[in-house]
Amino acid sequence: MTKLRFNRSQLCIPYAVFLILFVIAPLVVIVYYAFTNGQGNFTFANFINFFAGTNTLGTLVYSFALATVTTLVCLVIAYPTAYVLARSNFKKKYVLLMLFVLPMWINFTLRITALKEILTVFEGNIAKYPFLNSVIGMTYDFLPFMILPLYTSLLKLDKSLLEAASDLGANRFTVFMRVTLPLSVPGIISGMTMVLLPSMTNYVVLDMLYNSTYIMGSLIGSYFSAYDWNNGSLISLVLLVIIFLVTLVTNRFSDKDAGNRGAVL
Repeated sequence: MTKLRFNRSQLCIPYAVFLILFVIAPLVVIVYYAFTNGQGNFTFANFINFFAGTNTLGTLVYSFALATVTTLVCLVIAYPTAYVLARSNFKKKYVLLMLFVLPMWINFTLRITALKEILTVFEGNIAKYPFLNSVIGMTYDFLPFMILPLYTSLLKLDKSLLEAASDLGANRFTVFMRVTLPLSVPGIISGMTMVLLPSMTNYVVLDMLYNSTYIMGSLIGSYFSAYDWNNGSLISLVLLVIIFLVTLVTNRFSDKDAGNRGAVL
């Protein structure tokens, strides 16, 4: 029997087919609808209406504010948690880490429904605090995505650098600020990216926690539900550009941090 041999270019064919069908083709469709009107004529009207409309710009600002606050809250909670887990000598610290990840195995709707019942007990009518409840819901949903990259980054720290800093006379606070924190920047950036971008579009939390304000995801859905594919595609394209810019900036920070690691001490 002859053995089948494949070169690298042949092994890339399935991936290339998948990329064309499910990434490039949908993107081409979105770009087409974003710059055409209902009659299929090329126009910039959709683009102008987005930046001229107070509703769309207000939704963009609200989405970014909600995502930013959620990301910062997740970071404040996740960093000490990941630091303690990574630096501790607990024999069962992997079990503790699993407890933070375990809620991700439960259906999203069930988790938010349970959270809604808890908030109702403490707050009564949770519709009175839409922004606060949305931040709590988003934080509860995306916190594991912040903990995991931070834990991985802190776990891989070279302990000899920490010992060297201590031998040079640095106290614990100085060691943390000059060594631990700078070396954990890749984990911080990764976690912030994984929380910030989904938080701008996850409108299910808002709907379930009685937040009537639109965010980018719900605004896009409302246009497509009304069969206005042109404006819906334009907003999707704007959101895609924002995501690309955020990713580009975070990657530059990561590259800059990687180049300066040797100068930490």
